[in-house]
Amino acid sequence: MSEPVNISASSGVMLPAWVPVDACALPTVEQPVRVAEFDALFAESFASVDQRTATSARFVLTGGADLAQRAQVLSDRETGCCSFFTFTITPADGDSVVMDVTVPSERAEVLAALVRRAHEARQGGTGARTA
Repeated sequence: MSEPVNISASSGVMLPAWVPVDACALPTVEQPVRVAEFDALFAESFASVDQRTATSARFVLTGGADLAQRAQVLSDRETGCCSFFTFTITPADGDSVVMDVTVPSERAEVLAALVRRAHEARQGGTGARTA
């Protein structure tokens, strides 16, 4: 695995050092924006997560009527650049959405970091700084 990368974009968002260089095909300047999109999704809608195994986690999100579509669009875009992710978005009861995420074992650290970011975003401290 390549060394992790830590960059700063003009938006002021810091990409965490856990994103390995060889893990993402998204252009470097766009990576902090994508991280911020996940941070926003989690800050606005994260209810819980169950990391079932090192390679599988179930996120429960709650929010408005467009939440399932928003989560699906973001996960589709993420899979487009980080093809090792598998996202399954399932509308649940009421305004809840289940987002199942799996990764291969060699990318378990990326899933663990996504779980941490969800918890941090919910608490208002993602570790990502915004201007």
